[in-house]
Formats: sequence, structure tokens, C-alpha cells
Amino acid sequence: MTNEQLIKSAHVWGLAVLLACGVIAVAATRFTPDPQNSNSSTQNQNSNSNSNSNRNSNSRSNQNMSGSQMATAALSSADRKFAMEAAMGGMMEVELGKMAAQLGSTDAVKQFGQKMVDDHSKVNDELKQLATTKGLTLPTELDQKHKNELAKMQKMTGAAFDKAYSKSMLSDHEKDVAAFEKQSTKGADADLKAFAAKQLPTLQEHLQMAKALNPQNTNPSSKKSNSNSNSNK
Repeated sequence: MTNEQLIKSAHVWGLAVLLACGVIAVAATRFTPDPQNSNSSTQNQNSNSNSNSNRNSNSRSNQNMSGSQMATAALSSADRKFAMEAAMGGMMEVELGKMAAQLGSTDAVKQFGQKMVDDHSKVNDELKQLATTKGLTLPTELDQKHKNELAKMQKMTGAAFDKAYSKSMLSDHEKDVAAFEKQSTKGADADLKAFAAKQLPTLQEHLQMAKALNPQNTNPSSKKSNSNSNSNK
């Protein structure tokens, strides 16, 4: 082979090598991932994931709220009124009971007051748990009317306190027994009906104890009958 042919052959091989290198470089550029694109894709995925998570969380929260609202809405106005009044009355019984245990001048009043604290605290706790399952928010403190009554009782001492407290307990428990009897038979919500029926014996016991503290205020019809009988004589 002549020198001229060798030179031409070398040029051809050189061009071939250059072309091959160019092809490899282009291929490498095409298949190498762009860091910015990769980061952007990751961010998009994270954003979508967070968005889905927030939607799911909001959905669960809405479902829980809706369930609670539905439970409250399912209660009749009479049922809600019973629960609210029972909660307020129960708190009042506890506060007055604490006062009686401290200010009462007789053992009977002191013991009755302590029993009111013990029994009505348990009733109040059960009512709170039941109300939670119904999505019903009960009062957590006494209203102004009951606060005023407490303040009035707080100023009394001795026999005056015993008389006022005993009279109040008789009146309150007559109302309580009537309200719980009505709820246990005519309430629309089955759980509140069962609650009222369960607590009724305790309230009836309290009423009998309150009557024992107020012998002069019980059986007014009997007194009237005796009065009429004496006048006829």
C-alpha cells in the first residue's frame, strides 16, 4: 500500500472515530436525567400527596362533625330540654349539698347534703357521657338564676339555713321525680329514656328523705282534710 493510500485510510478511520464519539455524547445527553426536572417531579408528587392527605383528613373531620350534628339533630326538643335541665339541676344539687354539709346545724341536714353530693355527682357524670355520644353540649356551670339562689343560701346559718335548704330539696326533688318519670315513659330517645329510668329510684329515695326533713310541709291535702273535720266538729 502506498503512502498516499495509508494517509487516506487514516483520515477515514479518524472521521469514523469522531462520528462515533459524537453519537455517544448525544445519546448520553438524551438519557441523563435533568436534576431540576427530577426535583420538580418529586415536589409535584409530594404536593399531590399532601393535598390528598389534607382532603382525606378534611373528609374524615366532616364525617365526624356530620355524625355529631346528626345525633344532636336526632334528639327531639323535649329530649334536649330534659338533658339540659337535668344537667343544670344536678350541678345545683351538688353545690347545695356541699353547702349543707358545711352549714347545716343538724346531722340529718349534713348527711342529706353529703348524700346529694355523692349521688348527683355520679348521675351528672353518666349524663355527660351520654350527652357526648349524642353530640350534645351540656352546661358546665350554673346560670345566673341558680348562682343567685346559692348566694342567698350562703348568707343563712343555723336553723334558718336548715329550713330553707330542706324546703328547697323537697320542692326540687318533687320536680325531678316528675321530670324523670315523664322522660322514662314518654321520651323519644331510647338512651335518654333508659338513663331516666335508671336514675329514678335514686331520686325517689331522695324525695322520701327530703319529706322526712320537712314533715310540716308534706301531705297538705291531709292537713286540709283534718282542718275541715275539726271545723265541722
